[in-house]
Amino acid sequence: MSEKTSSRVSDATRPRILVVDDERQIHRFLAPALEAAGYEPLRAETLAEGLRAAAERSPALVLLDLGLPDGDGKTAIPKLRGFTEAPIVILSARDQEAEKVAALDAGGDDYVEKPFALGELLARIRAALRRVGRHQPEMQEPVVRVGSLEVDFARRTARVEDGEPLKLTPREWGLLAALVRGGEGRVITHRQLLTSVWGPAHAEETQYLRVYIGHLRQKLGAASRLIRTEPAVGYRFGTDDH
Repeated sequence: MSEKTSSRVSDATRPRILVVDDERQIHRFLAPALEAAGYEPLRAETLAEGLRAAAERSPALVLLDLGLPDGDGKTAIPKLRGFTEAPIVILSARDQEAEKVAALDAGGDDYVEKPFALGELLARIRAALRRVGRHQPEMQEPVVRVGSLEVDFARRTARVEDGEPLKLTPREWGLLAALVRGGEGRVITHRQLLTSVWGPAHAEETQYLRVYIGHLRQKLGAASRLIRTEPAVGYRFGTDDH
């Protein structure tokens, strides 16, 4: 096989990362970095270009800026979700927590603030791609192990370091299950957790959520480090390496 043919085959097997951002320096910086990490970068500078590229090129993941020339990036998230399950990682220079929460609630999988460290961004990409590569826990994976924690969805039990099943209340189990189902490294917003466990009528009761998260962490003991706080946004579940 010639070097040219080998390169084409290699390109065909690399996951495509669609970067939707109007800052040309971002593309100049990210394109070679993504290639070096084993990905095929795709470029779009507007919402319209991004939606078209996502539909035509089937990227494995989308990096989406919020401030684009033809609209707010958040408006593209429901449209993307209409035809792709690819993870959406928000790239944003906006420092308002409300913006991050709104983007995540709209269907985004994670966010990275600008300016960002390349190592962190690549770690978030790897974590997001690992999530979509896994089966749904309750459907295909009744027992999930993350670090020292074992969660058995079929029996609705959890244990740490092969110890006895933890004595969790129904609410505490619901929170743990929601975090684990979300996948390692994914940010789950306060609203998403409250709606999932308590219902839509309790979507704003964040103080209530903090109390239950505190109780859950106490019962998890050494494994409590798996539940990490994203201030004013929500919680991220998983090991320290994302």
